[in-house]
Amino acid sequence: MIFGFIQAKKAEHSIRIMCRVLGVSRSGFHAWASRPPSPRALEDQRLIERIEVLFKLRRKVYGSPRIWADLVVDDGERIGRKRVERLMRQAGLSGLQQKKYKATTVAVPGVRVADDLLDRDFAAGAPNRCWVADITYLRTWEGWLYLVAVQDLYSRRIVGWSMADHMRTELVTDALQMALAHRRPEKGLIWHSDQGGQFVSIGFGQQARAAGIAQSMGSKGDCFDNAVAESFFATIKKELINRRTWPSKAELRTEVFDYIEVFYNRQRRHSTLGQRSPADYETSTQGDTGPSGFTPTPPSSSLPQQRPKPPNQPCPPERGNSTLGLCAGRAWSGCTR
Repeated sequence: MIFGFIQAKKAEHSIRIMCRVLGVSRSGFHAWASRPPSPRALEDQRLIERIEVLFKLRRKVYGSPRIWADLVVDDGERIGRKRVERLMRQAGLSGLQQKKYKATTVAVPGVRVADDLLDRDFAAGAPNRCWVADITYLRTWEGWLYLVAVQDLYSRRIVGWSMADHMRTELVTDALQMALAHRRPEKGLIWHSDQGGQFVSIGFGQQARAAGIAQSMGSKGDCFDNAVAESFFATIKKELINRRTWPSKAELRTEVFDYIEVFYNRQRRHSTLGQRSPADYETSTQGDTGPSGFTPTPPSSSLPQQRPKPPNQPCPPERGNSTLGLCAGRAWSGCTR
C-alpha cells in the first residue's frame, strides 16, 4: 500500500522525500516498482475488466452479490463474493442505494374493505396463485405520472402494469386486464393490495369478481402487509426513476416499459429466486406459464444455497412509517432486493 501510494504521487512529490517521511527505503520502492506483476495481480486485473463490462451491461445498478452471481453462473468463474466486493471497491464501482419515500395510499373512509388473506405470507407454490399490486407516484417536468404494477408472488414477475396521469379506477383496471390477458389464471387467484381508493372501488371489484379473483387487503398504513409490492417500487425508483430527472411524460413511459419488460422481468437477478430472473425462474421450474407475452430465457444453473436472512430486517422504505425501523423476518420474506 505504501509503495503504491508513492507510485501514484511520484509526479507530485520527490520519491526520496516520500520514502523518508513514510519510513521506507528507496531501494525497496524501486525493487517493488521494477518487479513484474504477480499472477494474482494479473488475475485481479482480468476480473476487474470483466466486472466493469458486466456493471455497464446491467445498467450500473448491480452491487457485488449480483455481479458475483453473473461471474459464477454465466461465466463459470470460481471466485468468492468477498473478492468481488474488493475488486469492485478497487474499481470504484458500487450498487445503488435506496431512499425513503412518503406514503402514497389514499384510503376511502367508511368503505368496507376485503380481509387480509395473506397475513404477510408471501410464499406461493405455483404461478398465478397470488398477485400483489400497488400504486406509486412518478414525477416529471410536465407533472405527475402514476404507475400501478401487478406482481406474481411465485416468480416476482410483473404480469401487468399501467401508467396514467390520473388516479381514476381505470388505472388499476387496465393493469388487471393486462395481467389477465397475459396469464389467463384459473378462478381462485388472490389479488392482494393496500386499501387505496382504486382497489376498493366498485368498478375494480366487479371486474375482479368476474374473473374469479378473491380480493385481499392489508391493514391501513402498514407497509409490512404489502412488502413485496413496496419492494418493487423501491427498486424501480432506485435503479431508474431517481437516477435522473424526466423532462417529459412520454420519455418516462418509454423507460418504464423498457425497465419492466426487458430488464426486470427477463434479466435482473433476484435474491429471493436464487439470483435468477423471473423469466428464468419460471422457465426452469414450471416451463412457460402460458401466453405471458415474453420469450423466456434459457434456465441458468442454480447457485449455491444462500444463508437465510436473519430476523429483524429493515422495513422497505416506500412508506413513511418505515421509520419504525425493523420488521419481522416473516413479513420481509418477500424481499426482492
